[in-house]
Amino acid sequence: MPRLTQAPNLAIATLWADALAVEGIESSVQRQYLSGVAGDLPPDQCLPEVWFKHPSQEARARQLLHDLQNIPQHRWRCGCGELVEGGFEQCWSCGAFMPR
Repeated sequence: MPRLTQAPNLAIATLWADALAVEGIESSVQRQYLSGVAGDLPPDQCLPEVWFKHPSQEARARQLLHDLQNIPQHRWRCGCGELVEGGFEQCWSCGAFMPR
């Protein structure tokens, strides 16, 4: 099983592994229980890792991971003139909802 990546936390590692599974790439999360020993071991050695089973799927797994890590953010201009960025669907200035 080749290692795909380290994740910043267990929740993200699990989400990435689940996304790979949806695409038919068998994977697992390793080191999920090491966060409790950070300090006794170097913190970067305690991060969870995502591994995939079939080396023939490496290119597809890496592309999927790249796409998950680089989701384009939606930008829209509210009727009040405010530019709203990120995943927000409501204007922070006037409270209006993003037009559909």
